[in-house]
Amino acid sequence: MKLIKKSFNKKLYLIHLISAEKKINMQVYKSYKPFVSIIMPTFNRANFLKRSIESVLKQTYNYWELIIVDDGSIDDSFKIINEYLLKYENIRYMKHSNRRPPLATNAGILASCGELLAFLGSDDEWKPDYLKQRVEFMETHPDIDLIHGGVEIIGHPFVKDKNDLTKEIHLSECVIGSTFFGKREVFFELEGFKNLVYSDDSDFFERAEKKYKIAKVDFPSYIYYRDTPDSICSTIE
Repeated sequence: MKLIKKSFNKKLYLIHLISAEKKINMQVYKSYKPFVSIIMPTFNRANFLKRSIESVLKQTYNYWELIIVDDGSIDDSFKIINEYLLKYENIRYMKHSNRRPPLATNAGILASCGELLAFLGSDDEWKPDYLKQRVEFMETHPDIDLIHGGVEIIGHPFVKDKNDLTKEIHLSECVIGSTFFGKREVFFELEGFKNLVYSDDSDFFERAEKKYKIAKVDFPSYIYYRDTPDSICSTIE
């Protein structure tokens, strides 16, 4: 039994290495090729999902796929999501037990097909030109690997300082992980987000800036809602 388990784990490890080093051209869609993969982790956000998903459907840039990763929701999330799954080929859904946002996000990254990856909180939304602006920026700046920023904040603009949770800092001083937009290989080579209790996005950014060229953009087309009940930034102690 031990030998079988060891062999099985080795196969998984080899598959992981191949996926991380190069894109596997496995067909997922009948006649569609997304250039941007949007990863949306969600947990019990039935009251906000329509707003987020509709903002993706309203994008002026059309070559995208939306991967919704349900992190063990026990509300009516699937009922809402399923309405979109039945209508749109480029919206996909996966669900697992509750593992927290970093690991749910990683699951979406592994399932993605696009050359560029974007992220959207399931209680946030995009303005219609969000993807268009960022794709055009990446095309006109081929030396840039990852961009972030461009946020309109709704609600309390301060979050707890990751270095001292008794203090708050303004979001303008932070990197906001949901605004990350970058080349596929960045996320695979860095092995995604670490399973940290708080500020996994700043950890990812710190690792990325050591190896890749990063730029901050200033077009505020990501709408970040800060007052959502039970959000990690609001409840972390």
